[in-house]
Amino acid sequence: MNEDKSLMVSVSGVRGILGPGMNPESAARYTAAYASLLGCRHVVVGRDTRASGPLLSEIVVSVLRFMGIDVTDLGIAATPTVEIMVGHLDADGGIIITASHNNEKWNALKFLDTNGEFIDEKAVVDIRRSVESGDLQYRRCDPVGGYKREDRADDVHIDKILDLPVIDRKKISSCGMKVVIDCVNGAGSRIVPKLLNHLGVAFQELFTDVDSPFPHDPEPRPANLGDLSKAVSSSDAALGFACDPDADRLVLVDGNGNVCSEELTIALAADFILGKEKGPVVVNLSSSRIIDDIAKKHGVASVRSKVGEANVISAMKDSGAVIGGEGNGGVIFPAIHYGRDAMTGIALILQLLAEEGLSLSEKIEKLPGYEIVKKKMPFSGNMEKAMDLLRNEFSGEYNTLDGMRIDMSDGWIHLRRSNTEPVVRIIAEADSVRDAESLVDRAIRILEST
Repeated sequence: MNEDKSLMVSVSGVRGILGPGMNPESAARYTAAYASLLGCRHVVVGRDTRASGPLLSEIVVSVLRFMGIDVTDLGIAATPTVEIMVGHLDADGGIIITASHNNEKWNALKFLDTNGEFIDEKAVVDIRRSVESGDLQYRRCDPVGGYKREDRADDVHIDKILDLPVIDRKKISSCGMKVVIDCVNGAGSRIVPKLLNHLGVAFQELFTDVDSPFPHDPEPRPANLGDLSKAVSSSDAALGFACDPDADRLVLVDGNGNVCSEELTIALAADFILGKEKGPVVVNLSSSRIIDDIAKKHGVASVRSKVGEANVISAMKDSGAVIGGEGNGGVIFPAIHYGRDAMTGIALILQLLAEEGLSLSEKIEKLPGYEIVKKKMPFSGNMEKAMDLLRNEFSGEYNTLDGMRIDMSDGWIHLRRSNTEPVVRIIAEADSVRDAESLVDRAIRILEST
């Protein structure tokens, strides 16, 4: 079976445009292949709030039960919540129905192993090969698998956060901070307010209606967070929090309404944790140099991995990292779980500000300052040829672990094919926006010439 090109298969899941890519057949076949190859007996299922979610969830649940697999259905649940519940329920795996930051034309299946972590690249290859070979058989079991609805998942997740030794609810509450939240009507719309209530933090809600569509482009980028920015600046709020639809990414808005670089989420969380516990920090190759500076400040190693949560986690385990993440707003704190988690990020940053007695903007001023530019473009050319041309264009230290990253004395640039969209991503960082944009523009000209 040849899958449509709009169906993308990677460690970030099986993702496609509804219809030509993600449809009942592709959802059923990939679910069956996953369950067969991993030998699952009990699978946890959760989804975000996009309109196609309930239909795809019914397909996934039906295929699993037909194959004799017991299903625990969390309904609407954040990606990190599903991950945590796999371990909490001692399940064999999990399937999350979410296309994360993509718009509602997309949906995806994300597959978890028995640890509640994304399956590795080998498992992804095996699953895809099974589907595309046309030899996949729907293993029929009698009796069919059981079904249970679980409505306490958010509470389990929040309890784990509140039990962290580094979180002091009284300290956070006593600061009297007020925040504004934009959950894009996604899976964080219930758990984020509930967490803030437990932390004693006053909040104003924007877009927390799980029965409504995404109110704006769901990727938490400055261009999409105008409403949150205005709400913070026009109120007495200390800061704002924005999540993506499955609540594994977190972006901050300071008290003046300025949308902070998504790179600062992991930077702030890492600075806080490394002040409590020494150990390596891991980020991907597309993340800011600010992490290297923070690691140096605390006398620990900074490690780089390929882009993708599964790759970051693998490097974290190999290096014994105490915290890690990605520069897209992803915070991974192993004391909670090996997975990006916006809710944990919220708690850590509130604790950081409470302990230091600083506003968000004051804390950011104390961090090294860089400017990062991120662009993407459709690309069907020869990537190997493009990389050769990039070597001729830029002088520096080359890293081809994931696409190509070139580190120079005054900045860096990274080009790679996306795991989640049919594009090439181009990220550059320098001391000024102008210099970073110049690096990106030079790279784009090379790509356009191949």
